Amino acid sequence: MKVFVLALYALCGCMPAAIAQQAKDPVEGVEMGNAIFDDEALLDGYAQKYADESKDILLAMAADNSVGAYKSAAAIRVFRLKYADQVLSAEKPAVLRTLLRRLNRTDSAFVQVEIMHTLVVVDRYQYFESMTSALIQKMDHYNRVVSANAYEALDSITKSSTRAREARFVFNILRKTLFLSRKRLENINEPEDRLKAKLSLLRWSIKVLGTQELKRLPPEVIRLL
Repeated sequence: MKVFVLALYALCGCMPAAIAQQAKDPVEGVEMGNAIFDDEALLDGYAQKYADESKDILLAMAADNSVGAYKSAAAIRVFRLKYADQVLSAEKPAVLRTLLRRLNRTDSAFVQVEIMHTLVVVDRYQYFESMTSALIQKMDHYNRVVSANAYEALDSITKSSTRAREARFVFNILRKTLFLSRKRLENINEPEDRLKAKLSLLRWSIKVLGTQELKRLPPEVIRLL
């Protein structure tokens, strides 16, 4: 009995420390009391914290599975903004391996979106189609920040592009997606944010390909354009 009481005291003594550790590293979607963590504020905060880190440190954080999702996503974002378009041919394979390994191992949508965007910046020719397709799917994510970040990634990737091959790829995906939901679109007068984002990308693809592509869209979509 004495041993049991001592163990109970020890357990109670450890509980505050465990709870404090959880508070330090909030997980995605966790609710604390009546307040939900602002995902974008956390990502921005960590990105500012890591803004002066070296390329090697940021890649090491991206490779470390023990680094929390917000910290990892922020490190990858900073790497993309500062270094991704300067990766040399000799170091590109190692950088791509690091990003792809983390993409395959993470279940965080925040990390996934940042990696998908970064892969296109590092090697556009190889990853444009696969990562753009995945980012378009992420635009339907239930988390509004993930959805918005996916659109911002796609907008950044496409806005300066005039490549017909890329525009055709995006157009075909969106055409199929919107065609399948045309019945729902009949009753929409003011598109919500996710639909607005898709229509914005669709306008870009039509601008590159030409207005003749409008003939391939259902009238429910044309009305919203």
